[in-house]
Amino acid sequence: MKRVVITGSTGNLGAKAVAALANGGCWDLVRIGRNERRHPGVIEAQLELYDPAWVEHFLDADAVLHLAADPKPVADWDSLMRLNIDMALNVFRAAEAARVRRFVLASSNWVLGGYRFGTERLNSSLAPRPVNPYGATKAFLERYGFVVAARSGMSVLALRIGYCQRGENLPGPHMAFGRWGQEMWLGNRDWAQAAVKAVSSPFPGSAVLNIVSANEGMRWDLEEARATINYLPKERYYPRLTAIARAKDRLARAREWLVPTGAATPLFGARW
Repeated sequence: MKRVVITGSTGNLGAKAVAALANGGCWDLVRIGRNERRHPGVIEAQLELYDPAWVEHFLDADAVLHLAADPKPVADWDSLMRLNIDMALNVFRAAEAARVRRFVLASSNWVLGGYRFGTERLNSSLAPRPVNPYGATKAFLERYGFVVAARSGMSVLALRIGYCQRGENLPGPHMAFGRWGQEMWLGNRDWAQAAVKAVSSPFPGSAVLNIVSANEGMRWDLEEARATINYLPKERYYPRLTAIARAKDRLARAREWLVPTGAATPLFGARW
Protein backbone atom coordinates (compact mmCIF):
# COMPACT_ATOMS: atom_id res chain seq x y z
CA MET A 1 0.00 0.00 0.00
CA LYS A 2 1.19 3.51 -0.79
CA ARG A 3 1.00 6.26 1.79
CA VAL A 4 -0.72 9.60 1.19
CA VAL A 5 -0.91 12.47 3.67
CA ILE A 6 -4.16 14.45 3.40
CA THR A 7 -4.67 17.87 4.97
CA GLY A 8 -8.15 19.35 5.24
CA SER A 9 -9.61 15.84 5.22
CA THR A 10 -12.69 16.85 7.23
CA GLY A 11 -13.78 19.60 4.85
CA ASN A 12 -16.02 19.34 1.80
CA LEU A 13 -13.35 18.43 -0.77
CA GLY A 14 -11.23 16.56 1.75
CA ALA A 15 -13.97 14.23 2.97
CA LYS A 16 -14.90 13.35 -0.61
CA ALA A 17 -11.27 12.74 -1.53
CA VAL A 18 -10.79 10.48 1.52
CA ALA A 19 -13.85 8.44 0.53
CA ALA A 20 -12.55 8.04 -3.03
CA LEU A 21 -9.06 6.97 -1.94
CA ALA A 22 -10.36 4.64 0.77
CA ASN A 23 -12.67 3.00 -1.77
CA GLY A 24 -9.68 1.92 -3.87
CA GLY A 25 -8.19 0.00 -0.96
CA CYS A 26 -4.60 0.60 -2.04
CA TRP A 27 -3.72 3.70 0.01
CA ASP A 28 -2.57 4.11 3.59
CA LEU A 29 -4.29 7.40 4.43
CA VAL A 30 -2.71 9.77 6.95
CA ARG A 31 -5.25 12.48 7.80
CA ILE A 32 -3.82 15.49 9.58
CA GLY A 33 -5.11 18.94 10.50
CA ARG A 34 -6.87 21.09 13.08
CA ASN A 35 -9.76 18.63 13.53
CA GLU A 36 -11.95 21.06 15.45
CA ARG A 37 -14.90 18.65 15.41
CA ARG A 38 -12.82 15.74 16.75
CA HIS A 39 -13.28 13.39 13.81
CA PRO A 40 -11.85 9.94 14.60
CA GLY A 41 -8.69 8.94 12.76
CA VAL A 42 -7.43 12.51 12.24
CA ILE A 43 -4.07 13.55 13.67
CA GLU A 44 -4.53 16.92 15.36
CA ALA A 45 -1.99 19.55 14.30
CA GLN A 46 -1.80 23.29 13.73
CA LEU A 47 -0.16 23.16 10.34
CA GLU A 48 0.18 26.94 10.18
CA LEU A 49 2.83 26.53 12.92
CA TYR A 50 5.80 24.43 11.82
CA ASP A 51 6.47 21.73 14.40
CA PRO A 52 8.67 18.60 14.09
CA ALA A 53 6.02 16.76 16.14
CA TRP A 54 3.63 16.74 13.17
CA VAL A 55 6.26 16.82 10.44
CA GLU A 56 7.28 13.25 11.30
CA HIS A 57 3.95 12.02 9.91
CA PHE A 58 5.14 12.96 6.41
CA LEU A 59 8.00 10.45 6.51
CA ASP A 60 7.65 7.57 4.05
CA ALA A 61 4.73 9.26 2.30
CA ASP A 62 4.41 8.78 -1.45
CA ALA A 63 2.12 11.77 -1.93
CA VAL A 64 0.64 14.77 -0.16
CA LEU A 65 -2.85 16.03 -0.96
CA HIS A 66 -3.00 19.53 0.52
CA LEU A 67 -6.61 20.67 0.77
CA ALA A 68 -6.52 22.60 4.05
CA ALA A 69 -7.17 26.35 3.71
CA ASP A 70 -9.64 29.09 4.44
CA PRO A 71 -12.06 28.32 1.57
CA LYS A 72 -14.02 31.58 1.67
CA PRO A 73 -13.55 33.84 -1.39
CA VAL A 74 -14.38 36.83 0.86
CA ALA A 75 -11.82 35.89 3.55
CA ASP A 76 -9.64 38.71 4.85
CA TRP A 77 -5.86 38.90 4.63
CA ASP A 78 -5.34 38.04 8.30
CA SER A 79 -6.96 34.65 7.84
CA LEU A 80 -5.54 34.04 4.37
CA MET A 81 -1.94 34.75 5.39
CA ARG A 82 -2.19 32.22 8.21
CA LEU A 83 -4.38 29.47 6.75
CA ASN A 84 -3.60 29.70 3.04
CA ILE A 85 -0.02 30.92 2.76
CA ASP A 86 1.75 30.04 6.04
CA MET A 87 0.09 26.65 6.26
CA ALA A 88 0.85 25.70 2.66
CA LEU A 89 4.49 26.79 2.97
CA ASN A 90 4.87 24.60 6.06
CA VAL A 91 3.29 21.59 4.35
CA PHE A 92 5.56 22.09 1.34
CA ARG A 93 8.53 22.25 3.70
CA ALA A 94 7.52 19.04 5.46
CA ALA A 95 6.95 17.22 2.17
CA GLU A 96 10.30 18.35 0.80
CA ALA A 97 12.11 17.25 3.96
CA ALA A 98 10.43 13.84 3.73
CA ARG A 99 11.32 13.52 0.02
CA VAL A 100 7.70 12.99 -0.99
CA ARG A 101 7.26 12.00 -4.65
CA ARG A 102 4.08 13.98 -5.44
CA PHE A 103 2.54 17.11 -3.97
CA VAL A 104 -1.03 17.94 -4.99
CA LEU A 105 -2.19 21.45 -4.15
CA ALA A 106 -5.79 22.64 -4.14
CA SER A 107 -5.65 25.80 -6.21
CA SER A 108 -8.81 27.51 -7.39
CA ASN A 109 -10.79 28.81 -10.35
CA TRP A 110 -10.51 32.20 -8.61
CA VAL A 111 -6.96 32.50 -10.00
CA LEU A 112 -8.61 33.31 -13.34
CA GLY A 113 -11.64 35.14 -11.95
CA GLY A 114 -10.89 38.26 -13.97
CA TYR A 115 -11.64 36.39 -17.21
CA ARG A 116 -15.28 35.78 -16.28
CA PHE A 117 -16.75 37.94 -19.03
CA GLY A 118 -14.11 37.28 -21.68
CA THR A 119 -13.97 34.75 -24.48
CA GLU A 120 -10.52 33.24 -23.88
CA ARG A 121 -9.98 29.52 -23.55
CA LEU A 122 -8.98 29.15 -19.91
CA ASN A 123 -5.73 27.23 -19.48
CA SER A 124 -2.38 27.44 -17.72
CA SER A 125 -0.86 29.70 -20.38
CA LEU A 126 -3.07 32.63 -19.35
CA ALA A 127 -1.61 35.14 -16.91
CA PRO A 128 -3.31 34.84 -13.49
CA ARG A 129 -6.04 37.43 -12.97
CA PRO A 130 -7.45 36.98 -9.46
CA VAL A 131 -10.10 39.45 -8.33
CA ASN A 132 -9.83 38.89 -4.58
CA PRO A 133 -7.15 38.11 -1.97
CA TYR A 134 -8.21 34.45 -1.89
CA GLY A 135 -7.40 34.03 -5.58
CA ALA A 136 -4.13 35.90 -5.12
CA THR A 137 -2.97 33.43 -2.44
CA LYS A 138 -3.69 30.52 -4.75
CA ALA A 139 -1.81 32.15 -7.63
CA PHE A 140 1.20 32.65 -5.35
CA LEU A 141 1.16 29.01 -4.19
CA GLU A 142 1.03 27.75 -7.77
CA ARG A 143 4.22 29.65 -8.52
CA TYR A 144 5.85 28.60 -5.27
CA GLY A 145 5.06 24.96 -6.07
CA PHE A 146 7.08 25.22 -9.26
CA VAL A 147 9.99 26.64 -7.28
CA VAL A 148 9.87 23.68 -4.88
CA ALA A 149 9.64 21.25 -7.81
CA ALA A 150 12.67 22.77 -9.53
CA ARG A 151 14.67 22.74 -6.30
CA SER A 152 13.79 19.27 -5.03
CA GLY A 153 12.62 17.23 -8.01
CA MET A 154 9.25 16.71 -6.38
CA SER A 155 6.32 16.49 -8.81
CA VAL A 156 3.84 19.28 -8.02
CA LEU A 157 0.30 19.43 -9.38
CA ALA A 158 -1.85 22.50 -8.72
CA LEU A 159 -5.53 21.74 -9.32
CA ARG A 160 -7.73 24.70 -10.23
CA ILE A 161 -10.82 23.17 -8.74
CA GLY A 162 -14.24 24.15 -10.03
CA TYR A 163 -17.49 24.81 -8.19
CA CYS A 164 -18.05 21.82 -5.90
CA GLN A 165 -20.81 22.33 -3.35
CA ARG A 166 -21.15 20.49 -0.07
CA GLY A 167 -23.05 17.24 0.19
CA GLU A 168 -24.88 15.92 -2.84
CA ASN A 169 -23.65 18.88 -4.89
CA LEU A 170 -26.52 19.10 -7.37
CA PRO A 171 -26.05 21.86 -9.96
CA GLY A 172 -28.74 24.39 -10.81
CA PRO A 173 -29.78 28.04 -11.04
CA HIS A 174 -29.30 28.39 -7.28
CA MET A 175 -25.52 28.44 -7.77
CA ALA A 176 -23.70 31.75 -7.36
CA PHE A 177 -22.14 33.79 -10.19
CA GLY A 178 -24.79 32.99 -12.79
CA ARG A 179 -23.68 31.21 -15.95
CA TRP A 180 -20.00 31.43 -14.96
CA GLY A 181 -20.67 29.51 -11.76
CA GLN A 182 -22.76 26.82 -13.43
CA GLU A 183 -20.30 26.31 -16.27
CA MET A 184 -17.52 25.43 -13.83
CA TRP A 185 -19.58 22.99 -11.75
CA LEU A 186 -17.51 20.02 -10.55
CA GLY A 187 -19.51 16.88 -9.80
CA ASN A 188 -18.65 14.63 -6.88
CA ARG A 189 -17.71 11.69 -9.08
CA ASP A 190 -15.42 13.84 -11.19
CA TRP A 191 -13.73 15.31 -8.12
CA ALA A 192 -13.22 11.79 -6.74
CA GLN A 193 -11.64 10.75 -10.01
CA ALA A 194 -9.37 13.80 -10.07
CA ALA A 195 -8.19 13.30 -6.47
CA VAL A 196 -7.26 9.66 -7.05
CA LYS A 197 -5.52 10.30 -10.36
CA ALA A 198 -3.67 13.36 -9.06
CA VAL A 199 -1.91 11.40 -6.32
CA SER A 200 -1.41 8.19 -8.31
CA SER A 201 -0.50 9.33 -11.83
CA PRO A 202 3.07 8.50 -12.91
CA PHE A 203 3.51 11.98 -14.44
CA PRO A 204 7.04 13.07 -13.33
CA GLY A 205 6.81 16.82 -13.82
CA SER A 206 4.73 19.70 -12.54
CA ALA A 207 1.61 21.33 -13.94
CA VAL A 208 -1.42 23.51 -13.31
CA LEU A 209 -4.62 21.66 -14.22
CA ASN A 210 -8.27 22.68 -14.54
CA ILE A 211 -10.61 20.29 -12.75
CA VAL A 212 -14.26 20.85 -13.69
CA SER A 213 -16.98 18.65 -15.17
CA ALA A 214 -17.68 18.60 -18.91
CA ASN A 215 -20.37 21.26 -18.77
CA GLU A 216 -22.07 22.73 -21.80
CA GLY A 217 -20.50 26.00 -22.95
CA MET A 218 -17.70 26.06 -20.39
CA ARG A 219 -14.37 27.67 -21.35
CA TRP A 220 -12.13 25.70 -18.97
CA ASP A 221 -9.61 23.73 -21.05
CA LEU A 222 -9.41 20.13 -19.82
CA GLU A 223 -6.83 18.90 -22.32
CA GLU A 224 -3.91 19.55 -19.96
CA ALA A 225 -5.57 17.50 -17.22
CA ARG A 226 -6.28 14.68 -19.66
CA ALA A 227 -2.71 14.60 -20.96
CA THR A 228 -1.15 14.86 -17.50
CA ILE A 229 -3.23 12.59 -15.24
CA ASN A 230 -5.76 11.13 -17.70
CA TYR A 231 -8.61 13.12 -16.15
CA LEU A 232 -11.74 12.36 -18.20
CA PRO A 233 -14.88 13.92 -16.65
CA LYS A 234 -17.99 11.76 -16.75
CA GLU A 235 -20.51 14.30 -15.47
CA ARG A 236 -22.10 17.04 -17.52
CA TYR A 237 -24.48 19.90 -16.80
CA TYR A 238 -26.36 22.25 -19.09
CA PRO A 239 -26.46 25.69 -17.40
CA ARG A 240 -29.83 27.39 -17.10
CA LEU A 241 -30.62 30.81 -15.71
CA THR A 242 -33.80 32.11 -14.15
CA ALA A 243 -34.99 35.57 -15.16
CA ILE A 244 -33.55 37.00 -11.94
CA ALA A 245 -30.22 35.23 -12.41
CA ARG A 246 -30.03 36.43 -16.01
CA ALA A 247 -30.61 40.01 -14.88
CA LYS A 248 -27.89 39.67 -12.22
CA ASP A 249 -25.52 38.30 -14.83
CA ARG A 250 -26.12 41.31 -17.06
CA LEU A 251 -25.64 43.75 -14.18
CA ALA A 252 -22.37 42.05 -13.22
CA ARG A 253 -21.19 42.24 -16.82
CA ALA A 254 -22.05 45.96 -16.99
CA ARG A 255 -20.27 46.62 -13.71
CA GLU A 256 -17.18 44.82 -14.97
CA TRP A 257 -17.23 46.88 -18.16
CA LEU A 258 -17.45 50.14 -16.21
CA VAL A 259 -14.98 49.28 -13.44
CA PRO A 260 -12.88 46.29 -14.53
CA THR A 261 -11.61 44.31 -11.55
CA GLY A 262 -9.27 42.11 -13.55
CA ALA A 263 -8.00 44.58 -16.11
CA ALA A 264 -4.28 45.21 -16.49
CA THR A 265 -5.06 48.90 -17.02
CA PRO A 266 -7.92 50.35 -14.93
CA LEU A 267 -10.53 52.46 -16.65
CA PHE A 268 -9.84 55.58 -14.58
CA GLY A 269 -6.08 55.91 -14.21
CA ALA A 270 -3.59 53.83 -12.31
CA ARG A 271 -4.41 52.37 -8.92
CA TRP A 272 -1.92 52.62 -6.06
